[in-house]
Amino acid sequence: MKRTVATPDAPAAIGPYSQAVWAGGMLFVSGQICIDPKTGELAGKNAAEQAEQVLKNLGAILESQGLSFENVVKATVFPKDMNDFSAINEVYATYFKAHPPARVFVQVPRPLQYFLE
Repeated sequence: MKRTVATPDAPAAIGPYSQAVWAGGMLFVSGQICIDPKTGELAGKNAAEQAEQVLKNLGAILESQGLSFENVVKATVFPKDMNDFSAINEVYATYFKAHPPARVFVQVPRPLQYFLE
């Protein structure tokens, strides 16, 4: 059985998907972009600033379910440009400290001014 998750503290889904879904005792979180949920606007003018907002959005979803970054076991990062690896990684490291999750980091085309998802 699955249960969908929605919190006003993270951007609402912009298509036919949920912010996150519980299934089999695990929480599956949809990709997050750098939208500030308070304003609905793009947050950040570079990859590091956008990574900060993306991780804040992820944190809001986790917290709404009584979880934290310590509970994350797998992360996938989709940057627009691999040259932003260091900037994104620096921000990422402030959220995932002692026991970081497994991770995939793959460059993909991004729409608009989004530097990552």
